[in-house]
Amino acid sequence: MALHVIDEANRCLGCKVPQCQKGCPVSTPIPQVIKLLKENNLDEAGWMLFENNPLTTVCSLICNHENQCEGHCVLGRKGAPVHFSMIENYISTYYASKMSGGPKESNGMKVAIVGSGPAGLTIAVILARYGYEVTIFESKDKIGGVLRYGIPEFRLPKTVLDDFQYRHLELKGIRFRPNVNIGGSIGIDDMFRDGYKAIFVGTGVWKPNALHIKGETFGNVHFGINYLSNPDSYHLGERVIVIGAGNAAMDVARTALRNGVRYLTCFSITKKVAASEHEFSYAQLEGVQFEYNKAPVEIVDEGVIFKNVIEDEEKGTFTDVPDSAKLYPADSIIISISQGPLNQIVSTTEGLETNQRGLLRADETGHTSRPGIFASGDVVAGARTVVEAVAHSKLVAESMHEYM
Repeated sequence: MALHVIDEANRCLGCKVPQCQKGCPVSTPIPQVIKLLKENNLDEAGWMLFENNPLTTVCSLICNHENQCEGHCVLGRKGAPVHFSMIENYISTYYASKMSGGPKESNGMKVAIVGSGPAGLTIAVILARYGYEVTIFESKDKIGGVLRYGIPEFRLPKTVLDDFQYRHLELKGIRFRPNVNIGGSIGIDDMFRDGYKAIFVGTGVWKPNALHIKGETFGNVHFGINYLSNPDSYHLGERVIVIGAGNAAMDVARTALRNGVRYLTCFSITKKVAASEHEFSYAQLEGVQFEYNKAPVEIVDEGVIFKNVIEDEEKGTFTDVPDSAKLYPADSIIISISQGPLNQIVSTTEGLETNQRGLLRADETGHTSRPGIFASGDVVAGARTVVEAVAHSKLVAESMHEYM
């Protein structure tokens, strides 16, 4: 592995104006990291990665590298780009195993983080570096949010998150309260009462979007985000239809095939899938079939009735093709057409404003409509990539620090 990484690093041109770094949402100092690697200075390279991105071990595995760092590499214009994802994973994994420092001396101020997804974990780590006493409140039993319960094991091993919890939370003195729904027995006002100087809300988007068509309540119909949370509890049969063709739908499809499904087809209302080329290619390789320009009409016991549609890409509209309805048989149907936010915190907290989609209103630096409450990540912007959540949350962490 190490020799392959060095070979890849040696291909880097060390551009004076690194396009790879411009393509990275968190502006990872890629040329400097590669230079340190080539100088056998792994510790400094690892420190640089983690200082810039607390979730570097995660992002090295799941980022959309083809459109970000690697997609902007000048070598990729005529050949293969430098695969920085491989380099980042090697360095960050190596350095993570050596991280053992204890918590910074407390500054006496408490901070609450609601939700342990990418946004919450990023802010928790950054504020702990400043000496804040951080407590993370999580509705599930383990940290990670969408990282653990929305991304399959084959893409992001749970051991990566377990190691993150040990290295970044336990050793740094960050407290973790699992299985707590804020807005239930404990509310935002209770936290302010108990002396928290600021509260961050990063609860993600866990409410599946529905099709609102006949048959959606049948027992063999499931939602993608629910399926990914615990695939082992589902018995789907041999033939499955996935409605949706984004990256989450690819995760659903590939997970189902690994859990006994023999025939799986993803249906897209558009002319092509919304997933990245990388995820689409893997799904094809693993046997996922695709149908395009199909809109679901009704779910029946035997499967799903779809109609053909004609797409006007400029207007973003679809026209039905007459007499095109057809039954596509399936043992189970999984709907994967994105998610929206749960509203438990909003409904129990005065002064928090939301937009028409139910997402929290927050400015560019994370300030919500109520002083002392900050938010970022999917609960503000809707479903986005992990690295985008990290990038915005770095700004929000500094904003919280300034506020306190």
